Amino acid sequence: MEAENEIRREKYVADISSIREAEVRIKSFIHKTPVLSSESLNAVSGRRLFFKCECFQKGGAFKFRGACNAVFSLDNDEAAKGVVTHSSGNHAAALSLAAKLRGIPAYIVIPNGAPKCKVENVMRYGGQVIWSEATMQSRESVASKVLQETGAVLVHPYNDGRIISGQGTISLEFLEQAPQIDTLIVPISGGGLISGVALAAKSINPAIRVLAAEPRGADDAARSKAAGRIITLPETNTVADGLRAFLGDFTWPIVRDLVEDIITVEDNEIIEAMKLCYEILKVAVEPSGAIGLAAVLSDSFKNNPALKNCSNIGIILSGGNVDLGRLWDSYRK
Repeated sequence: MEAENEIRREKYVADISSIREAEVRIKSFIHKTPVLSSESLNAVSGRRLFFKCECFQKGGAFKFRGACNAVFSLDNDEAAKGVVTHSSGNHAAALSLAAKLRGIPAYIVIPNGAPKCKVENVMRYGGQVIWSEATMQSRESVASKVLQETGAVLVHPYNDGRIISGQGTISLEFLEQAPQIDTLIVPISGGGLISGVALAAKSINPAIRVLAAEPRGADDAARSKAAGRIITLPETNTVADGLRAFLGDFTWPIVRDLVEDIITVEDNEIIEAMKLCYEILKVAVEPSGAIGLAAVLSDSFKNNPALKNCSNIGIILSGGNVDLGRLWDSYRK
């Protein structure tokens, strides 16, 4: 309880109380995802690895937790006008599904060039697709126009306390399923997932380490951590399409304070980790979801003396929505 109070005193947009409230709110809608392990991968890594399979979550990714919490947090008058977001992938599908379950419209601004499988998920769940250019400026501009026209409620993909609280429910499950975990490795992009995971995990076990995994071609979070302020990049270049966003003003303080280190990996390491997930765990994982395993197997992790005592490592396989055509093209290069 003392640990929970310590985290709560920080001026973050979410805390252990909001995460536990989210757990109650979304429990009947989400899947409690399984935890897998593999002696083969333990031998390869030299550690005991526990994989939280959010690729088996509704919508194929962890994003449904936050989206569900946001949608079912709305009062009836707010909900009646629907929700709107801009997203290139899993959040778009997750919000569409959550809105469908509540019986309200979802207006989804999607940039040109988004993975086909993720766009199809949005349409499958009844989201109304509105296209934008690929730039963040265009995405936000189109979303703003939709907001004005519909009066819908904006649900940001990650920079939102309701989203962060929903994602934090992963830690509540994970540390109950595998209480021996001493380290968590979490993909990082806009920071919604790792913020919720870190807030909950540190409240439950203050000694737990929370590490982020990030593509070298989109390493803004690592640069931000090094600089002590939010750094954005003029462009990103990575096969992990779900990890191209930049930290927000709500997620950055949590990442700054609670994430011990950020491990960057190359795209070829991510693709190799995807193959291992498929061949050994028998799980199809998208590039963003495989990056935690890639980080554990990387030389920068293995050769870091500060991480030598990370013995029981929890890895979040964050999503399984793979655009196979694009993946094969990347692999051939």
